[in-house]
Amino acid sequence: MPDIIHLLPDSVANQIAAGEVIQRPASAVKELMENAVDSGADIIHVIVKDSGKTLIQVVDNGCGMSETDARMAFERHSTSKIRKAEDLFAIQTMGFRGEALASVAAIATVEVKTKRKEDETGTQIIISGSKLISHEPAGCSDGSNFSIKNLFFNVPARRKFLKSNTTELKHIITEFQRVALSNPGISFSLKNNNTDIYRLEKGNLRKRIVSVFGKNINQNLISVDTETTIIKIKGFIGKPEFARRTAGEQFLSVNNRYMKHPYFHKAIMLAYKNILQPETIPSYFIFFEVDPHTIDINIHPTKTEIKFAEESHIWQILHASVKEAMGKNNIVPSLDFDSESAIDIPVSSRQTDVKPPSIEIDPDYNPFDGKKPSSGHGGKYRPEKKIPDWEKLYAGFEKEETNKQEQEQEQEQEQEQQQEQQQQKEIHPNTDENRVNSIFQLKRKYILTPVKSGLMVIDQRRAHIRIQYERFIVSIESSKGIVQQTLFPVTIELNPIDYNIALEILDDIQLLGFDIRNFGNNAIVINGTPSYIENPDPKSLIEQIIEDYKNTPLSEGSEIKEKLAMSVAKASAINYGKLLTPEEMRDLVDNLFACHTPNYTPDGKIIVTIINEDELGKRFS
Repeated sequence: MPDIIHLLPDSVANQIAAGEVIQRPASAVKELMENAVDSGADIIHVIVKDSGKTLIQVVDNGCGMSETDARMAFERHSTSKIRKAEDLFAIQTMGFRGEALASVAAIATVEVKTKRKEDETGTQIIISGSKLISHEPAGCSDGSNFSIKNLFFNVPARRKFLKSNTTELKHIITEFQRVALSNPGISFSLKNNNTDIYRLEKGNLRKRIVSVFGKNINQNLISVDTETTIIKIKGFIGKPEFARRTAGEQFLSVNNRYMKHPYFHKAIMLAYKNILQPETIPSYFIFFEVDPHTIDINIHPTKTEIKFAEESHIWQILHASVKEAMGKNNIVPSLDFDSESAIDIPVSSRQTDVKPPSIEIDPDYNPFDGKKPSSGHGGKYRPEKKIPDWEKLYAGFEKEETNKQEQEQEQEQEQEQQQEQQQQKEIHPNTDENRVNSIFQLKRKYILTPVKSGLMVIDQRRAHIRIQYERFIVSIESSKGIVQQTLFPVTIELNPIDYNIALEILDDIQLLGFDIRNFGNNAIVINGTPSYIENPDPKSLIEQIIEDYKNTPLSEGSEIKEKLAMSVAKASAINYGKLLTPEEMRDLVDNLFACHTPNYTPDGKIIVTIINEDELGKRFS
């Protein structure tokens, strides 16, 4: 039998590595931006076309590369940052494994122009599918200019599964934000299809956060600054009243490297316990500085998951730091022992004349003569005063007694009428009033009503989601959404990711009864909302729709309008904790069972369940 194990060709091995490192256009943007940061650049431009599917270009003014280095940079595991294994535990730079450029060159056409300041001419290299196309001198400015064209051209399966341009652009903006926030001392710009998305100037951290997420966030920021022997924590957290339903303003970084860390995220969220509105997420931008020897960043191909040697201690420090920052800003109760306005505690001295308390008494009071003593405030004795003309108090007493008897007779007649009405209810139990009284609300979450087979339990929020969903589907099919105009137009400033999603759904959302206009500069104007939504908060409603739309995956064959209808239904449905009147509960039940599919929500969750009599009987056996 012949041997069957053999080495993979370099081109195939590079494509396999590319599958781990370059998952989508945003991954290539991240790797090239981090290389530009490592080059010492203070100006970095990112240009993409068709959300990176056609072109990704990153231009920097960094140190550049020599002719030999430019060619070696595309070899696997070629790096200038690692010499020996011990260096892996002292990483201070972004890229270090030497996988990025080799992986990109295996699945795209890459062109690089680079030049060092001390060289007279630069170098131009073109590689396509790991094959060297050209390598020649070229005139170019100092620094590096990387262009990636036709990403995944030779991996059609990977290109097929790329999402829409809006979704891919959202991921590119997210990666851009992470690098830009970690490096406020560098000027960045981002352009998509010749449209500027970001132009970020150099500045401090607060200025960079405001430039990335909009000027409205400035009033939301609370400074966090803690330094210990284990870790140094600095950055900003958001005030709870500005917490949003949409995620995207949560940022953790260690040694200027973005990281994902659910454990530390929980420490921050617990600090906000009991002071946040339901289903909202506060903003935070937290930066750690630790000894590189105490962390391991080489545990994931994208280097976003990081292990800490003293994780539990850092958790406690982070939690306390966030609580302290909120306490200093009077967001949570705190004790200020350094305040000048301390509690005034009287202090006695030897010269103070101390007098025993005195009590005034009535020496003529006799407890056996049946009279009660007259007393005033503080228990002091007051002489009894006689009321003049006391006989007038009883004038007309006989007339009042007659009126009292008449009132008692009227009350007896009312009671007899109520008894007759109750007897009628018992004879005819299906009257409207008795029907309303047979429905109950449990924990402000479930609606309970008796049915022939037992007890029916309805989830009130899910029921309303189903009702709203079918209403919105009818509006879409008829293309006649009923608009309820707002008294004053509401302008909402969004971050670039949410803004692009809003533009994507703008035409379809008009069919649901929204009147929304593009205001430009990452802002939209809301002039009206659907008439089905009672007492809407336009800002909160749009934020929740965008967040739900982002997090709801498109199943195979599903329509974009159905997904949008479900997002709007969830955003406009009543929440748990809302107290409903019996009439409101009955209307909700009637509208639910008028739906085509009353038992399940649009995403397949159970709305109605029935506890039959046999199951109830077992509970008492």
